[in-house]
Amino acid sequence: MNSIINKKVEFQDLGTKDYQPSWDYQEELLKKNLETKIFNRENPDHQKATNNYLLFVEHPHVYTLGKSGHEENLLANENKLREINATYIKVNRGGDITYHGFGQIVGYPILDLENFYTDIHRYMRDLEEVIIRTIAEYGLKGERSNGETGVWLDVGKPYARKICAMGVKASRWVTIHGFALNVNTDMRYFEYIIPCGITDKQVTSLKRELEREVDYEEVKQKIKKHFADVFGCELIL
Repeated sequence: MNSIINKKVEFQDLGTKDYQPSWDYQEELLKKNLETKIFNRENPDHQKATNNYLLFVEHPHVYTLGKSGHEENLLANENKLREINATYIKVNRGGDITYHGFGQIVGYPILDLENFYTDIHRYMRDLEEVIIRTIAEYGLKGERSNGETGVWLDVGKPYARKICAMGVKASRWVTIHGFALNVNTDMRYFEYIIPCGITDKQVTSLKRELEREVDYEEVKQKIKKHFADVFGCELIL
């Protein structure tokens, strides 16, 4: 465990950014933390604090496949991807295939869980809790679906639908990747995949549920507030 606990989380809004450079940036922040951990192990009397980050980004249309995913869950061929102006990337997170695009808030927490707790299961449930509390402010009852990571509406009913997808990776307790909350997302893009490999449930967005355009920046502020509350951290803006 770290002898220096740091519960400050630096917030960065990356704006609109392609998927690959965003992933590379996460890997860069991860690498710095791993280097600090190695230094601390070799220099127990001169330990340094690791850093925590929360990144927000909006990606242009992209489909990403997790390392345990199945390529057949992508239903669009190369020609169709070009036609809909979307790209396809295999990534090193958990989970199956998902879509990122305009009107969706993607959050990447790069946290050293040794600053909080060393429990990936709890971390995933806490990420879900952040989104559950956020959408509750819009009158929506977010729920967990047993064995299916993310935040859902009407779990256990024939019209159950996912509003937020999640997939993470951790190296020596440092997390990358994160969550994707559909706000004003163009839901037609989900027609070209079997989202998360789940065939019997639908996907939805705040806009679809509320039947109106939602203030994108307002949702970001609510997520940040609930993130700080759930993780008991101080967000540095």
